[in-house]
Amino acid sequence: MRITELKSNEYHKYYANYIGYVDDLSLRSALDESEAQLLEYLTHVSEEHTNYAYAPGKWTIAQSLQHIIDTERIFSYRALRIGRGDVTPLPGFEQNDYAAVANVSDRRFRDMIDEFRTVRAATKALFNSFTEEDLIRLGTMSGGPASVRALGFIISGHVYHHAKLYREKYGKAE
Repeated sequence: MRITELKSNEYHKYYANYIGYVDDLSLRSALDESEAQLLEYLTHVSEEHTNYAYAPGKWTIAQSLQHIIDTERIFSYRALRIGRGDVTPLPGFEQNDYAAVANVSDRRFRDMIDEFRTVRAATKALFNSFTEEDLIRLGTMSGGPASVRALGFIISGHVYHHAKLYREKYGKAE
């Protein structure tokens, strides 16, 4: 399935920005390419630079990566629930609350990169397990509609978004 097949009633308008980051790609290609784009930046970041924030009150490189990992886990879980036919409306989550208690200062950045790779591998395996029927199944999350395939594109778009922020706001990886 390609992103051009996605209909606007398959996702809450809040997520249109993330979906907009994905070019005319298949879901699998979007997952692969967004991962590659993020890793291209992260693998060049030195341990010393991981605590850099581009402005006061903004997340550090490491905090942002933890946010990416947490968000991917949450959205994959949502895709699993909807894909398996669970019609229970799924609540939103407050990313700043998660970031406030996620202690990244004691973690090696290389371990966090490995964690992202592991989470992404699990995400790909999950989406590979879905049938065409599963991918178009609709559920409710954060008070709006969500299809399984839209969640996959949102996951990819979220990573593209952060890869872009890293390049534009955090500067050259050191």
